[in-house]
Amino acid sequence: MNERNSLRRRILVTLGVIVLFRLGQGLPTPQSARPPLSDHSGRWILDLLTGGRLATVFGFGVLPCLVAPFVLRALIVLIPRLAALRAEGEAGARVLTRYRRRLVVVLGLLGAVGVVVSGAQDVLDGAVTVACLTAGTAVVLRLTELITDRGFGDGVRILLLAQVLAVLPPEFLRLYERTGWAAVVVMAVVTLSITVITIVVAQGQRRVPVQYAKRMIGRRAFGGTPSYIPLRFPQANSPAVLAAALLWVLPFGLGDPWWIAVYFVLVCLFAFVRAAVAQDMDKVAGELVRVGGFVPGIRPGNWTAEYLDYVNRRIIAFGAFSLGVVALLPVAGLALLSVTPATLFVAGVTLQVVLVFLVSVSLDTTRQVESLRQQRRYEPFLR
Repeated sequence: MNERNSLRRRILVTLGVIVLFRLGQGLPTPQSARPPLSDHSGRWILDLLTGGRLATVFGFGVLPCLVAPFVLRALIVLIPRLAALRAEGEAGARVLTRYRRRLVVVLGLLGAVGVVVSGAQDVLDGAVTVACLTAGTAVVLRLTELITDRGFGDGVRILLLAQVLAVLPPEFLRLYERTGWAAVVVMAVVTLSITVITIVVAQGQRRVPVQYAKRMIGRRAFGGTPSYIPLRFPQANSPAVLAAALLWVLPFGLGDPWWIAVYFVLVCLFAFVRAAVAQDMDKVAGELVRVGGFVPGIRPGNWTAEYLDYVNRRIIAFGAFSLGVVALLPVAGLALLSVTPATLFVAGVTLQVVLVFLVSVSLDTTRQVESLRQQRRYEPFLR
């Protein structure tokens, strides 16, 4: 009964915060003006990031909460004091968390000033708009933390998922009005294909067997139990975004049929490099030596590191190719619908990022629910 009550409470908290968040995105700020955007693709991206209603109290959505961690990481590299705080462990992490919260509010303030300047408002109306948008950013920050602490999943990702789902249906409706049922069929195939590939790659792993040496303590033997090292391909949308940005700034014709092939190759290359840099097999091999573990048939130390690196690179190569296919599917689908090259480029990348994000959020939330259920199930035996 306690397990059901806890699950019900978390679900109600999450749903309640989502409803409150969407209500705030529908509450207009006094005397605010939305910056004009003539480019449809630019308006679509802005709508996805802000929920489609910039001239509201929660007009920025979770955008400041998304940007703040990246800005803070850059500042940690540049400012030695922040780097020292990160090295202090839990105490330093609490201080960095406070800095991140303040940075979110500052980003909301800067964005509010930008909205006022682009809307050419007078001083009094502009001050009211800045105050409303900044306060709304602070409230959204608190809502994300409320979901993280008392609901399901990461608060920023859940609220971003909510606002993305609120923006995508109208865009698909416009596409349906232009192309008819072909848009429904193509988008259904693209969505199903991306979902299946993303789940298979995210859930798949290569289990490298590991054996631990036995140790005698008194008359009893400890250790010697077999285990494994799970090697996975790290999921990320950054290779697709980086490849898209590179093609956008380079003098490369988006109407050229070869640009899709170049985009696929760049995504695979960036994904492979990112995953290879993020995983250090020398560190894993060193940790095995420290705890008395070894891979059967492989000598400890550098030989184990070379073997793990060999296996890991094959996994990374397969994952990078899969990510390239995922990035290519929405672009190819929109190309079948005769979308203009500029819109095809932006919309295809955006659709791929959104779908992979939706799948990853769903998987993370499902894992958290299952973990909570297992914890509640075994809690009586741990007392």
